[in-house]
Amino acid sequence: MARSYFGTDGIRGRVGDFPVTPEFVLKLGWAAGRVLGQDARGKVVIGKDTRISGYMFESALEAGLSAAGMDIALLGPMPTPAIAYLTRTLHAVAGIVISASHNPYYDNGIKFFSADGVKLPDEVEAAIEARLEEPLETAEASRLGKAERVVDAAGRYIEFCKSTVPLGFSLRGMKIVVDCANGAAYQVAPAVFDELGASVVALGNEPDGLNINEGCGSTRPNALRAAVLAQDADLGVALDGDADRVVMVDRDGRLLDGDELLYIIARGRHANGGLGGGVVGTVMSNLGLERALDGLGIPFHRAPVGDRYVLEVLHREGALLGGESSGHIICLDRTTTGDGIVSALQVLAEMVSQGQGLAELAAGMTKYPQHMINVPVTERIDPQSCEPVRRAVADSESRLAGRGRVLLRPSGTEPLIRVMVEGEDPGEVRAEAELLAQAVAAACGSPPS
Repeated sequence: MARSYFGTDGIRGRVGDFPVTPEFVLKLGWAAGRVLGQDARGKVVIGKDTRISGYMFESALEAGLSAAGMDIALLGPMPTPAIAYLTRTLHAVAGIVISASHNPYYDNGIKFFSADGVKLPDEVEAAIEARLEEPLETAEASRLGKAERVVDAAGRYIEFCKSTVPLGFSLRGMKIVVDCANGAAYQVAPAVFDELGASVVALGNEPDGLNINEGCGSTRPNALRAAVLAQDADLGVALDGDADRVVMVDRDGRLLDGDELLYIIARGRHANGGLGGGVVGTVMSNLGLERALDGLGIPFHRAPVGDRYVLEVLHREGALLGGESSGHIICLDRTTTGDGIVSALQVLAEMVSQGQGLAELAAGMTKYPQHMINVPVTERIDPQSCEPVRRAVADSESRLAGRGRVLLRPSGTEPLIRVMVEGEDPGEVRAEAELLAQAVAAACGSPPS
């Protein structure tokens, strides 16, 4: 369904550039309030990460929702999955997140959760966009919405996170470095691990509105690696700015990405008979994950890139566990959306129950080398629609002869075609990626970057 403002993860862009402006966000709040409240009074919860622009957009949304006759519950800085959880438990008609996730501070965005704590369906986003085209009509004064601050929001979410591991579960005796990315989890993440008994060393827990994701967090884990080694810690946990993603570092400083964490959780669930429906990854998930799961007899399904598509396939296959290499992991037997803290706890639960470290738990999966080249193109195009590209792909797959795979994917945000080759031999993988990039550039655009 074509949409003008909503992308795969809400509305996002540079602050001050349309549509990420206070004027637009105010009207977005009004339009969402009219659609989600179905022209009746209801409550909407609003949470945000630590970007300085969050104050401005929080006020704009509050004004727009109030004008639509909706009450507002303000959560303050809270992880995206916490907002999904509190939307459900506070019986709100919707939840709104003000965040640009792993992007720099000068970006921001707005995304929505339904009353059930899941992303809005396309048709609801389309209805909001349609309402945006109408003039803003303020509700009669007696019907304007009221706002309140939820003072125990952090405590509620901390208790929820702790409830996702077995009763009596303890991290006592374990030293954990937690990198909060100077983002939304800067208070709650260290508290969760501390209350479960761990000795916690917190990084990235001093946000100033400008330093979110800056040299820290799941997209820049070098500081976490260094701290784990310097502190002689058992492991490290790195979240992104809105804490829906996680990567981890073992005691030797080796990084484990989302594919490896997904494998650890899946193997434990499978052993206990609690997996059901297999595991869902994306077209970018490492071939090593697929083959390791196959060796355990676990079906593996691939979705397009994006957590909403992973969720769609989870529901279609009746599966409970899915995720992306980036560390966005969805445990539907625990919560409704990707949750970095909850996912880390599931991995820690496997460590405790098996009496093994991260490296030992991940040893059953061997990651295949990947090489990606971004090819600039003059316009967005499906590379597989071009006969020379199809031939080049077929030739590459023939040379790899079952020892790897090829993926060509148009970027959803830039005029690029991403050429990815994955296989057993890193030299062969690089050579095949370069040949394919040349073929794509010759047929669809300019020379590869």
